[in-house]
Amino acid sequence: MAEIAACAGIGKGTIYEYFNSKEDLFFAVFEWYMKQSGAAATVSISVLGGSAASRLMALSDSLIRTWVTMMDVYPLVMEFRAASASSQMRKRFKAAFRHGYEDFRNIVSSLIQNGVELGEFRSDIDSDATAAALVGTWDALLLQAWFDDNFDPVTTAEIFMTVVINGLVRIHHVE
Repeated sequence: MAEIAACAGIGKGTIYEYFNSKEDLFFAVFEWYMKQSGAAATVSISVLGGSAASRLMALSDSLIRTWVTMMDVYPLVMEFRAASASSQMRKRFKAAFRHGYEDFRNIVSSLIQNGVELGEFRSDIDSDATAAALVGTWDALLLQAWFDDNFDPVTTAEIFMTVVINGLVRIHHVE
């Protein structure tokens, strides 16, 4: 806390006016990170028109690019995950992660379901399962980029999303 106060140019006591403990400050940073990611998802699809496929591709691109620009804070993400596994704040972090993943899955699932309803995507698609797999993939792409400086999550996500969308698109048979 003393180090943070010094970097912020304030007294250590001032931090405690806003946060009861260093755990509360750490959790506030986590909430900030989750809001940044959520904002990327919400804005990218809400301002776009066009097909469900183009909106899904834009969502993927926006998420991955946002996360890549925040790669310098990715060590904190690793700390957040560790906190959800073993810290005294386990329940708090676990609940927040669960809620964050649920929000992302719901956004993606709604987008896929909209494509089904419009006849753009196949009607036999399980939008919830597909959304869960996509969210997991995006998460894993960033993790790979963290461990491998030569890994390109943006290009990989674009290629992967083309494959996914091709699998979702309803093929019209000419008889």
